[in-house]
Amino acid sequence: MKVKAGKEEIGYLLEKVIDTYELATGQRIIRNTNPKNYEDIAKLLSSISNELPNTAGQLNHDSYPPDPNPRQVDYPRRKYDITGVQVKDAYNQLVANPRSFLIDACYIYLYGVGRKGFSENPQDINLIEGVDASVALQLDKQEALRQQLVICQQEQEATKQQLTKTYRQKRRVWLASLLICLALLGMVSARWLIERNEWATVRKDLNILPYQPTQAEIDSLSGIWLYYTGAPQARANDPNRFHQVANNLVEISYKNGYFIFNRHGANIDHIGYMQFEAPALVSIYSRVKNKSGKVESPIHALLRLDKGKGYLTSIATTWSFDMGDGNDMIGIRNVFIKQGKGGALEEITNTTENANCHCKIIKWIQPDKPAKTFQLKYRLLDTLANESLKALINEKSILLREPREGVILSPALNEEQR
Repeated sequence: MKVKAGKEEIGYLLEKVIDTYELATGQRIIRNTNPKNYEDIAKLLSSISNELPNTAGQLNHDSYPPDPNPRQVDYPRRKYDITGVQVKDAYNQLVANPRSFLIDACYIYLYGVGRKGFSENPQDINLIEGVDASVALQLDKQEALRQQLVICQQEQEATKQQLTKTYRQKRRVWLASLLICLALLGMVSARWLIERNEWATVRKDLNILPYQPTQAEIDSLSGIWLYYTGAPQARANDPNRFHQVANNLVEISYKNGYFIFNRHGANIDHIGYMQFEAPALVSIYSRVKNKSGKVESPIHALLRLDKGKGYLTSIATTWSFDMGDGNDMIGIRNVFIKQGKGGALEEITNTTENANCHCKIIKWIQPDKPAKTFQLKYRLLDTLANESLKALINEKSILLREPREGVILSPALNEEQR
């Protein structure tokens, strides 16, 4: 098979070079008689032709002598430079014998080998003399399909590389996120262990929840209690305090191993908690209920759940609740009398009953039972019907922090004042 030569060969080669260049770059070449339109193609082919003295063995083309002064001149003055005029004339088939380095540059750009190598193994039927037009058309279609396949393979490879790059980026993000999560988890776990150890230390040192009460003990302590105290008898500012007692109403609820309570008083309300220290032995802590949440007049007491009695007694370190500096710590015996369980307590205000009794009124509302009303106020001990209760909370039940005369009234002192 003989390869075409002359202007027909170079015209076809340049047509295909321009088509390939436009497809590769997206740049359109205007194919008229203006040489400037062909300068980009000329420079592209010049970058190949100026390497011909060094690539004869590698790209299988005729030998070319080297440029005697390759570094002293620039395009288009080098020995093997191709100009836009030359490309324009050859493309329009105005040159019968085109330069050999222009032809070799076109072959190398299109097929990767020079004209000599192409002649040994022709890759384009359109460059072979005597080929039937229909065969050439079919071969052109095959070549077009081959080029499309190459383009698809290139696009597939580009997509693969992009997916690989995206996957690697996402993997780095995932790894960074995982490391951050692990670090946060480690910090949270460390903090949890520290707080757990601190809580264990506090619980041990302060003897918090040392004993888990039985259900019977929980039932026996939970509920609504009447609470009697003789503390008013230790108020030096009140000349009528002799044999004065106060009744309070206490609501006790079980909560996760301990008890919380609200104590409604005639004038002062208290809140606090209780815990079992041992079987039937309960410690009580309370403070004055206020809006600030600050600890005011804290009270500590011990209560024993004696069986077979209608009441329970506690010994408390409390306060006289006297005016100013007279408010001092006292020891006192208090009495608890259980009223029942369940329901809700509701304070009744702004009624004629409040005005008549000069007291706080609490209503105990229970499901399917009549409501029960309690009047909380100071009263004379002698008005209590229960004689055993009087003996528990009289003036002898009070212990001063420091012994003093005239603080706890006696019958003799009371007579002197009168």
